[in-house]
Amino acid sequence: MTSIDYAAGRLVLVTGSGRSGTSTVAGALERLGLHIPPPLIEADETNPRGFYESKWVIDFHKELLNRVPVRTIDTRPEAAALAAGVAADPDVRRTLVEWLREQAGHPQLLLKDPRAFWVHGVWREAAAESGRELTFLTMLRHPVEVAKSRDTAYLGDQTDEFRRQRATANIAAWCNAAFETEIATRDGRRAMVRYADLLADWRTALRRAGEQLGLDYNADLASGEHHAVDDFIDAKLYRSHISWDEIDVSDDLRAMADRTWELMNHLVDSPQDGAVGEEFAAMRVDYARAHDYAVAIATDHTKAREAHVRRTVKANVAREHARELKRLHARIAELEAAASAAPSESGRKLFGRKG
Repeated sequence: MTSIDYAAGRLVLVTGSGRSGTSTVAGALERLGLHIPPPLIEADETNPRGFYESKWVIDFHKELLNRVPVRTIDTRPEAAALAAGVAADPDVRRTLVEWLREQAGHPQLLLKDPRAFWVHGVWREAAAESGRELTFLTMLRHPVEVAKSRDTAYLGDQTDEFRRQRATANIAAWCNAAFETEIATRDGRRAMVRYADLLADWRTALRRAGEQLGLDYNADLASGEHHAVDDFIDAKLYRSHISWDEIDVSDDLRAMADRTWELMNHLVDSPQDGAVGEEFAAMRVDYARAHDYAVAIATDHTKAREAHVRRTVKANVAREHARELKRLHARIAELEAAASAAPSESGRKLFGRKG
């Protein structure tokens, strides 16, 4: 077992459900002196201010989780175990250790990806082996706001039925991610930051998080002096507000999401309160049971969808084969025509005849 030596510094993993402010907090922390290894994922229309994600980390997680596969947000109770299984490959750890060692010289490394909590085990092992203390900063945003934000960003061209079903899945996945994030982060330094707090008063929110994680910033946040973060954080980004009226989910799921939100909020000021983990353990059992019931109810629907997909794929393949066969027949005809003309041409050349 490698002895733990934090001489290389600290590694901060920023996680939290997508659309919960992870990009905003990562951009703020970079301006406060933490290092994000380049190259970075480029900004796009869904996140014009930038993602502040190292491309290597995103590619690493995508390749790893696609083997299972596990989605960035995943409703399945077994998703964490599936991800942990694929991340247990020793080659995965060696690859991560080698990359982390390439980041030597940066005592405060900042890596952001909402997928990180799925494979926290390999990050913990690799961080220790490369001489870094692993810490987690998790962004918190109410699940209704996350679901509404995801709907606006990604589902504008979908049917109402699909958007309603996706909202339920997003709320359930938010709960599942909260349960697993609490487990993933409980054995070390961790900080929970509310998105609303970050936008309203970033100095107070990040001063508290910095103290909990042992971070060194390039400014005294208590001074109130102007900082580059003031120009970066825009309170107008906070477009979604809590309201269950626009989300059609079951009463049981709504109650579970509300209680999960309350417990995660408790960790903002008391990040190591073990009582939260104890209650989450019971809630995970309830969630797994509810998920199992939902899978059972949807069995016929799922089988019908699978059959439809198989028929569609089969039809597409048949059409492609027909097109390719037609092309080959045409090519054969061309070659036969050329071959039939070849002897007469050869004869003319052999006897010196002219046409």
